[in-house]
Amino acid sequence: MKDYEHVVIWLDYFNKTLSKKMGRRVSRDKSIFDPSLKELIDAAKAAGFQPTETNDQVRFPRRPYVRSGYIVIPKAQPKSKIISIISEKLVSRRVKQSK
Repeated sequence: MKDYEHVVIWLDYFNKTLSKKMGRRVSRDKSIFDPSLKELIDAAKAAGFQPTETNDQVRFPRRPYVRSGYIVIPKAQPKSKIISIISEKLVSRRVKQSK
């Protein structure tokens, strides 16, 4: 049964190496190269969301030959807004790491 109270956020939404057709949901300047599940969890927590479930052994439907991962967070806003907030945190954290 579909859960309307939570949103699934996949790692592939933020992967800069993927095209939009392959599942990226944000623009290239708001995405990073090969995000990890730990980075996604940290960015979601920094954005004020609390992940309730994580899984790193699953495969994104558009790329069934590569293992990916996802987090599940409570739906407080539209999914596109949640994704954009998390992407800003991911990019800012990655920039801080590279310096």
